[in-house]
Amino acid sequence: MSYDTLSLVLKGNYSVLTIQRPKALNALNTKVLEELSDAMSAFEQDSQNRVCIITGEGEKAFIAGADISEMVGKSPLEAQTFSRLGQEIFLKIENIEKPIIAAVNGFALGGGCELALACDMIFASENARFGQPEINLGVIPGFGGTQRLAKAIGMRRAKEWIYSGNPVDARRAYDIGLVNAIFSADKLLEEVEAFAGKLAQKPAFALKQAKKTVAQGVGLDINSGMILEREAFALTFASEDRQEGMSAFLEKRKPNFQGK
Repeated sequence: MSYDTLSLVLKGNYSVLTIQRPKALNALNTKVLEELSDAMSAFEQDSQNRVCIITGEGEKAFIAGADISEMVGKSPLEAQTFSRLGQEIFLKIENIEKPIIAAVNGFALGGGCELALACDMIFASENARFGQPEINLGVIPGFGGTQRLAKAIGMRRAKEWIYSGNPVDARRAYDIGLVNAIFSADKLLEEVEAFAGKLAQKPAFALKQAKKTVAQGVGLDINSGMILEREAFALTFASEDRQEGMSAFLEKRKPNFQGK
């Protein structure tokens, strides 16, 4: 599919989605958000495309935030509509039943940090920086940052980030559990693609159940979470990949998962 502000490239059984507005540091405007939603629908519906990597074009920014030049003239009602658009698309990313990985190659500020938070995992380059600097513009995060950040790094740290607007580097983000791993800038995409390729070979139905169970279980009490896990565990026993995985283990061979 052809887009004006991004590209979605299938590489075997995984894909790389690149936000392509380098002159604007890949800032999110309405056009980007709408195309991102469309690309995510394409990813969701393509059975061959099992994992998606999201990154930004250029060496400076993943996504430097929402596009201030678009926001500056908005009324409160228009701002609410813009916030709803971003929230709905990021919820869509969060709820897609296949793994989505953020490859953060530079600034992930404001909406960029919020997009990374909506992904299943975050891998960062050494020069990546994360933050919610909206307070310095007289506003607050509007694409889910006040909610996901607190769940990711804890309420007190999230308040510090959001109240101060100060960014943190990749090492600090890794130390507090926001980032899964850090790589040199020239190796980031290579490493993430290698990981995605391996992940794409895992049994798709089991990955779907794992993602759903972890995501939904976070907000539940332990007993409710156990019930959720038990039901998802049982469902995996209806899949052909479960039979293949266990047979391969007993036969001491590599499994050949078909995503069924």
